[in-house]
Amino acid sequence: MAVVTEHTVDVVLPCLDEAEALPWVLARVPAGWRALVVDNGSTDGSADIARSLGATVVTESRRGFGAACHAGAMASDAEYLCFCDCDASLDPGLLAGFVRTVAAGRADLVLGRRRPQSRGSWPAHARAGNAALSRMLRRRTGLRLHDLGPLRAMRREPLLGLGLTDRRSGYPLQMVVRAADAGWRVREEDVPYLPRAGRSKVTGTWRGTWHAVRDMRAVLAEAPYAAPALGSAR
Repeated sequence: MAVVTEHTVDVVLPCLDEAEALPWVLARVPAGWRALVVDNGSTDGSADIARSLGATVVTESRRGFGAACHAGAMASDAEYLCFCDCDASLDPGLLAGFVRTVAAGRADLVLGRRRPQSRGSWPAHARAGNAALSRMLRRRTGLRLHDLGPLRAMRREPLLGLGLTDRRSGYPLQMVVRAADAGWRVREEDVPYLPRAGRSKVTGTWRGTWHAVRDMRAVLAEAPYAAPALGSAR
């Protein structure tokens, strides 16, 4: 069985005004892993709280979920890279199993399929948008995924080899599309989805959901990407 040793894993945590959630989230990052909190313009002291709790803070002034994720990926030097929302809706401790799956060679990308734990965890409009995108993704790539959730793990160098360009809401989808184009083995694991702390900046409103779907439809319209062979990056 593959052994994941200390500091072979970085967890990228995009952050915009998540002071309330940070203590819960950072307490659940597996021991020995590095938490990269990417501050994307917070005004509530999130960066200072993250530093006080032992996280490495990366500053990204360009607004956008993809911009924050990319900044975290570029700041990492670990073999394995994980992503997790910073709003306490997902437990980063679950990523330990994801990384073991990648390290053992059973998958190249592991995604968390969100399973709401209460009625308010996942608004109806956000679920509808996610379902529509999953269907479009299936038509585009053949991947039979049910969710495009933000909890995910992979090796860092192959990820950088995908040449992701989206710096807005389309980043998570572009990662999956280009991984599929490159022949990655993509696996989905059920994960509990909890009510987030604070208000969502993307899918908390119909307007935010529409903008996210628009960004992602643009990603699906892209021509297939010729990524470097996965095996050469291992």
